[in-house]
Amino acid sequence: MRTLAVLIAGLALLAGCGEDDEATPPAAQPAFAELTVEVDADGSGGEAPTSAEVRCETADDPLCAGLTSESFAPTPRGTACTQQFGGPETATVTGTFDGERIDARFTRNNGCEIARWEEVSAVLDVAR
Repeated sequence: MRTLAVLIAGLALLAGCGEDDEATPPAAQPAFAELTVEVDADGSGGEAPTSAEVRCETADDPLCAGLTSESFAPTPRGTACTQQFGGPETATVTGTFDGERIDARFTRNNGCEIARWEEVSAVLDVAR
């Protein structure tokens, strides 16, 4: 009987062991970029837009390399832009990038907008 009591006590001790030793997982670090990209290939035409999620863990991820939050900023008012038409495509990018909230619109309706589109084309191409 004494052996049984010792065995039960030993099992009770083992059952309680390790609870305090378990490491709490570190808090997940936010991604460098978490974006929702929507591209409408024919602009206001009849085709439905396509969308995709873009996640870059770091600034060095291929989709985000070389981009800054300024890459998503609109063309400043009063900027002289060439009057050329690059196509009917439109795109929106929303989410976070390097800790900043992003809500950007892209077109290809003049030289400035074409340049903006090209700068973020790796991100936009994910939704094509």
